[in-house]
Amino acid sequence: VEEALAEMAPGLTDINVDTTIFRPATFIETSIDNLTESLLVGAVLVVIILLFFLYEWRVALISATIIPLSLMAALLVLNLQGVTINVMTLAGLAIAIGAVVDDAIVDVENVVRRLRRLRSEGSTQSTASIVLEASLEVRGSIIYASLIEISALLPVFFLQGLSGAFFQPLATAYVVAGLVSPFIAMTVTPAMILVLIANAPIENRQSPIIPWLHRIYDRILGRTLHTPGLAYGTVSAIVVAGLAITPFLGQELLPSFKERDFLMHWILKPGSSHPEMWRITAESCRELLTIPGVRNCGSHIGQAVGADEPYGVYFTENWISVDPSVDYDKTLNSVQELVDGYPGLVRDVQTYLKERIREVLTGSSDAVVIRIYGQDLHTLQDKAAEVLAAMEAVPGVADLKKELHMETPQVEVEVDLAKAEQYGLKPGDVRRTAAFLLQGEEVGDIFLNGKTYDVNVWSTPETRHSLSDIENLLIDTPSGERIRLADVADVRIGAVPNVIEREGQSRKIDVTLNVKGRDLGAVATDVEKTLDGIDFPLGFHAELLGEFAEREAASRSLLLAGSIAVIAIFFLLYTSFSNWRLATLTFFTLPWALVGGLLAAYFSTGVLSLGSLVGLLTILGIATRNGIMMISHFQHLEHEEGMSFGFDLVLRGARERIAPIMMTALTT
Repeated sequence: VEEALAEMAPGLTDINVDTTIFRPATFIETSIDNLTESLLVGAVLVVIILLFFLYEWRVALISATIIPLSLMAALLVLNLQGVTINVMTLAGLAIAIGAVVDDAIVDVENVVRRLRRLRSEGSTQSTASIVLEASLEVRGSIIYASLIEISALLPVFFLQGLSGAFFQPLATAYVVAGLVSPFIAMTVTPAMILVLIANAPIENRQSPIIPWLHRIYDRILGRTLHTPGLAYGTVSAIVVAGLAITPFLGQELLPSFKERDFLMHWILKPGSSHPEMWRITAESCRELLTIPGVRNCGSHIGQAVGADEPYGVYFTENWISVDPSVDYDKTLNSVQELVDGYPGLVRDVQTYLKERIREVLTGSSDAVVIRIYGQDLHTLQDKAAEVLAAMEAVPGVADLKKELHMETPQVEVEVDLAKAEQYGLKPGDVRRTAAFLLQGEEVGDIFLNGKTYDVNVWSTPETRHSLSDIENLLIDTPSGERIRLADVADVRIGAVPNVIEREGQSRKIDVTLNVKGRDLGAVATDVEKTLDGIDFPLGFHAELLGEFAEREAASRSLLLAGSIAVIAIFFLLYTSFSNWRLATLTFFTLPWALVGGLLAAYFSTGVLSLGSLVGLLTILGIATRNGIMMISHFQHLEHEEGMSFGFDLVLRGARERIAPIMMTALTT
């Protein structure tokens, strides 16, 4: 579109076209650029951490090669599936970096550690066999850990509607990366290790941080193993704390996005004139442009031909773009303060993404919608007014309003059948003639100088200036006589609804509100309680819709599908360990990892959004991976190296796994 406008620019000498006004593509481009930059920065940090722990540039090079290779392979698979690259796809790959890094680290670290140990012991075993044995040791753990991580995120694919459309691309990218990464780790990684490290002197190049880390961990782990009750008590206290703060976490559907494009709805009472709306719109744009950082302002009034806005000239939408260099929150507050300074009309300030999400959910641009159903319009309006008054007492409610359903004056023409028959007129003839005279009718088009002009049949303004003029409008009869409209019809001004909306074969009216100063879940809960205290006549009822209802539905889907995923995780653990006790032990340590996420949410924003729930699912997979790797190593020491299970085995196994666990945690 912008290229086409640029090509037309030479022919639009008297027209200034600004394509930056309310350009949603800018947010998409900025988001993708930010995520790409984050991925690159994250990759650099991963390399630094690997160098810091492994202390060998060859090893760091292997891991640094495997990570982008796994991500590129995942992108190729996504491309073959026809998946487009968007913000959520990149976010899924960014989250998957933790699993990708872990797959690379586990194999590389295990091989390097075994090479160093055997070489320091003077072993004559070939490098190829050492690499093969070390890779085979962790092969099963990598596969099962990856399957568990994927299983933990499978509930996202059961989300329906907007939530599913929003988060499923993220889950798809994560799952594809999780499937590709083990394959790369088990094939490319051993080959690169053999090529780069076969003759490298790595036995004397241990990172100085590893002995220090081992000393601290040995001290803590030794005390824990001798006094396990203290460890159990500490962990149980943390779990209880996490469970205790859960009811106090706020609820949101999605976090707020800092878009730089804002839109404002301005709605006057139905029947307001076009000049008045034009005056308000032009004045508001002039004032908005005085705010530092507001680059431009555009508007549209009413409904264009073939447009999708079901409003008259009493409706305006203003758009502004904010410069990225200015303070976002300060500029938004200035815009909101200016908009609030226009009394007597319905107005709001929103970002494009928020408005689109809400429009898709309920057809309204507000966060919470109370939709009242019934058949009688007057009763609907009375109950809407009652609900509106009741909601004013709910803390945190902002932008409270009801739909502007009201009666407007309109000329009504009711044909007198008996009189019309006397003049040989049919009722349809009278109505069609009256419609031509009062509102006009398009009968054709004229093409002139490359432009199209509508041809309408309409009476002159002075002939329809008053009710008396309309009564005196002349109608042709079949006999050639001309009679007044009043001779065959009752012409009057009546009160008629400006709009009648239906849903599910029932009339409806909405009371809408936004949330300010409290979380969405708390406000919606209070709104629901207040709504329960309002009595509705027989045949009338109200429903609570909007973001909160969508979040509740999505949470139920995640809970149901998550229960199945948890069972699948347990059986994967059993398949990995071939031991019910070890599987149960690992399984019941998983809530400890989730508690950390809950505490982090409570002490940061205090809100648990749907995105946070998806994040907790990924934490569940990562925590299970660490447990599998730890216990699988214990089993290897016992079955392959002949150590007796006990204090020494647990201490050694934990010491040897602490470095990769720390690397995975830091790189994730």
